[in-house]
Amino acid sequence: MAMIASLAAMAGAAFVAATILPAQSEAVFLGLLAAGNVDPLALFLVASLANTAGSVLNWWIGRLIARGGLERLPARLRPDPAKLARAQAWFERWGWPSLLFAWLPFGGDPLTVVAGTLDYPLGRFILLVFIGKAARYAALWAGWVAAS
Repeated sequence: MAMIASLAAMAGAAFVAATILPAQSEAVFLGLLAAGNVDPLALFLVASLANTAGSVLNWWIGRLIARGGLERLPARLRPDPAKLARAQAWFERWGWPSLLFAWLPFGGDPLTVVAGTLDYPLGRFILLVFIGKAARYAALWAGWVAAS
């Protein structure tokens, strides 16, 4: 039962950390590795998949914004139109490789919203974002193994 609760906590932390809400999933990941009550591969997969799922939520919010949803969003969630236009221009310039960096603490989450506003294909989006996020958790796991 402890393993299921630990994986659920990891899934929740990873999902929220991928949204525009402030959260840290890396500390949860490393803490659960250190606790030793969860299979590391299961932890890695749950963290990577849940973090990617949070980014899909961001992509979907971006789609809503692109379809005139800016006005439908609560005022505190509406992006500044000028900043959004700059972010869209940046994404259009750098394109799909930038999605490999959606895991970055600053800019990664808004990048996934921007991809949605530009109607970036969801299948490719999921693949690229998953690769980047899984690579981040793999690096954390490798660092933990090396330090142990």
